[in-house]
Amino acid sequence: MGSSVHGRRRSPGFDAGILDALERAKILGIRSGDEHRHTGVWVVVVEARVFVRSWNDKPTGWFRAFRTQPDGSMHLDKRDILIRGVPVRSTRLRAAVTAAYARKYDTNASKKWVDGFAEPARLLTTLELEPRE
Repeated sequence: MGSSVHGRRRSPGFDAGILDALERAKILGIRSGDEHRHTGVWVVVVEARVFVRSWNDKPTGWFRAFRTQPDGSMHLDKRDILIRGVPVRSTRLRAAVTAAYARKYDTNASKKWVDGFAEPARLLTTLELEPRE
C-alpha cells in the first residue's frame, strides 16, 4: 500500500527490474497522453523513485504536456510502460534529484547540462514518474 504524500496516495512504485534498467539508461523516451511524441530526457532514480527534469519549460514542451495530461508512457527496453507524471514539491527531493544527476551524468560533456539542471527555475520542472495501470 502506498504512503500519503501531501494528501495524495503514492503508488507502490516500479519493480526492481525496471528501476535497474532506468538507473542504467542515459536517455529515456517519455510522452504525455497519446498524442505527444516520445521525447528523450535524462532520468535518475532516487530512493527507488523515478525522476525527470525539463531543460526548457516551453508551452509546447513535454513538461507542460504532463501538467495538462499527467497520464502517459515511457519507452524502455523496447516496450512502452504506462506512467503518471507528478510534480515534485519537496525541496529535499529536488535537491536529491540534482545530486543524482551530478552522479549519473559525470562526464565533462555533461557538466554544462548538470549545472543547468541545478538552476532554480529548472528545479521547478522536476517530475516524478509513477507506474499506472
